[in-house]
Amino acid sequence: MKADYHMHFEYGDYNFDWVEKFFDAAKSRGLDEIGITEHSHTFPEFESLYYDDLILDDSEVGAFQKIWLKTNKFKHTLKDYFDFMAELKKNHAVKIGIEVCNFRNQTAVKKILDEWNFDYVIGSVHFLNGWGYDASKIKSEWERHDLREIYENYTAEVERLAAAQIYDVIGHPFNIRLFKNFPTFDVTEYLERVAAAMKKFNLAVDVNTGTKYRYPVEEISPYADFMKVAAAYDLPIIISSDAHQPEDCGRFCDEAIAYVKSFGYKKFLIFNRRQREFVDLG
Repeated sequence: MKADYHMHFEYGDYNFDWVEKFFDAAKSRGLDEIGITEHSHTFPEFESLYYDDLILDDSEVGAFQKIWLKTNKFKHTLKDYFDFMAELKKNHAVKIGIEVCNFRNQTAVKKILDEWNFDYVIGSVHFLNGWGYDASKIKSEWERHDLREIYENYTAEVERLAAAQIYDVIGHPFNIRLFKNFPTFDVTEYLERVAAAMKKFNLAVDVNTGTKYRYPVEEISPYADFMKVAAAYDLPIIISSDAHQPEDCGRFCDEAIAYVKSFGYKKFLIFNRRQREFVDLG
């Protein structure tokens, strides 16, 4: 079986002509099923959490993030999303997911999520102390931080997401390599801590090709060192493209399958209403 379980409609809209192109791409790449994981910043239900957590001062980071929060954000309610997805489900093999940022107030996140019957929920680290580290327009901020500090903060954020026991999957683990900030020190401690937290709370790894075609690092996340640890901890996986455009749905899916098989994986997860099932890798 082949499936892509991480993608977003946000660059278009809840428009059948737009989203049909995702399914066309899925069919052309031999996918049996896809999962849509709209970002939490699509929904006004999460808006206050962003304003609580992000740097929004007059610094370069703050100025950019104030604009970011006003650009194509919070435009559909969760009810809009579920109503639209219900229509798609009539004709397509598609699952309803969501990708939630690493907010400090996990109690508030749980309260929001508990109101809806998602098929699965991805928790992703997108912010480190209020800084959106994956934004290319503010990547100069990397120069102001010690890389050990980044690894420590990133690891602590994953541990916190895992302990919240809200999520099914951790999104694109260790994508902090995306701008080619490679450590010259031993990161084994951080890889082990993340894997241990994911194992303890039964979380899957998002094997994500988005960092291969959307960022300078041009590698699948997680990178090989963490995949070795993930395999040693017997962490389950999903396969995803992190598509934001229809043509990227399923992009490098076959390469991702070959990649995980090289670490001994033979199965991956699909979900239905938060219940997971292991299926053979296509």
